[in-house]
Amino acid sequence: MPKTAQEKLREQFVKNNLIDKQYYDKYGVKRGLRNLDGTGVMAGITNICNVHGYIVNEGEKEPVEGKLFYRGYNVIDIVSNAEKENRFGFEEVVFLLLFGTLPKKSELKTFRMIIDAQRELPNNFFEDMILKAPSRDIMNKMARSILALYSYDENPDSHTPDHELNTAISIISKLPRIMVNAYQVQQRSFFGKSMYMHPLIKGQSTSEMILSTLRPDRQFTDEEAKLLDLLMILHAEHGGGNNSTFSCRVLTSSGTDPYSAYAAAIGALKGPRHGGANAKVLQMQECIKANVKNWNDEGEVADFLRKIIRKEANDGSGLIYGMGHAVYTLSDPRAVILKQSAEKMAKGTEYEAQFNLLETIERLTPELLKEAGKDKSICANVDMYSGLVNTMLKIPPELFTPIFAVSRMPGWCAHRFEEIVTGNRIIRPAYKSVLKAKEYVPIADR
Repeated sequence: MPKTAQEKLREQFVKNNLIDKQYYDKYGVKRGLRNLDGTGVMAGITNICNVHGYIVNEGEKEPVEGKLFYRGYNVIDIVSNAEKENRFGFEEVVFLLLFGTLPKKSELKTFRMIIDAQRELPNNFFEDMILKAPSRDIMNKMARSILALYSYDENPDSHTPDHELNTAISIISKLPRIMVNAYQVQQRSFFGKSMYMHPLIKGQSTSEMILSTLRPDRQFTDEEAKLLDLLMILHAEHGGGNNSTFSCRVLTSSGTDPYSAYAAAIGALKGPRHGGANAKVLQMQECIKANVKNWNDEGEVADFLRKIIRKEANDGSGLIYGMGHAVYTLSDPRAVILKQSAEKMAKGTEYEAQFNLLETIERLTPELLKEAGKDKSICANVDMYSGLVNTMLKIPPELFTPIFAVSRMPGWCAHRFEEIVTGNRIIRPAYKSVLKAKEYVPIADR
């Protein structure tokens, strides 16, 4: 059977965009900006965050327990102090990331009031940008909404410190509202469900506001709000090299406006190899729960994990999603913290069995990978337990990655500021061309 025009075009599309992998070795190209040992190529300097997961001793990469520092402060200390004082910590982290210092009590109170005052969307924004143009994907709608805010700014291309700071705080304040509104419209437009448009309640923390506007009855416990607050703290920042933050810095280096840079960061986070990975983790966990009859039988769990590793189950990738990280080796501090909170909240509830299953997967995977010949240090990452936390908070899967984006926006803003003040040069890595010169053929002779 002769090939259709579409089939011929598809073949040309694939053939002429495929580069022989030998060229990467020949020219020393580090794909994904990764060194051979998996470490990232040094592309910049930052004073915002330190993601510490290994040491290099005499040229050898050695695993260590993971640590995460925001502006020099260990995230464990930030979280533990907020818990000890029984208060919300996300807004404190936003202040820390933007301004570089821990706020005094009076400063934090004022900052919370500023965020609270800027949550409302511009007049007609909801109707024109969200209600009339719904999207099946919330991340898509969030990126489009940020780009749309450009049109409501009288001087959107200004790069003055005042404009950059005001724009950042405005977007950090409004994005949770945009997220919830986009979800409500999505549910009505594509799934025929009721849409709940609750007015804002003054004085709420960011996590309280999300739960209050998301749930039909607006009801939530203080424990639930503080667990979501914890999740947001742990997602707020993760260094300059992660894909979305680097995307934000790359666009910023071109001199573009803040709205374009932040929308690009959301687009990067949306990808399944980045923030969208939490959906992959959830999908895998559901597959395991459906195919393992006795979750308490470690042998049965191990046998199914072996099938996944052999690419015989789940999506055929051979990956145990939720395990492994580009930097962390022995432990991901975010996963350690989140696991402790998830265990506490799940105990004695319908979610306890699910938590125990995740813990079993975390414990068995390193040995099973070694058994399969993949002998490297691997630990659970934050996505292993974030899905369970979101589920316990009754947050729908469609919002798992969007909440990640809402939480990470302060980090993106901080890195944009740093790039503007310090970078002063457009980011432009080199690409080696392996093209050969061709003689142009007139259209009549082709």
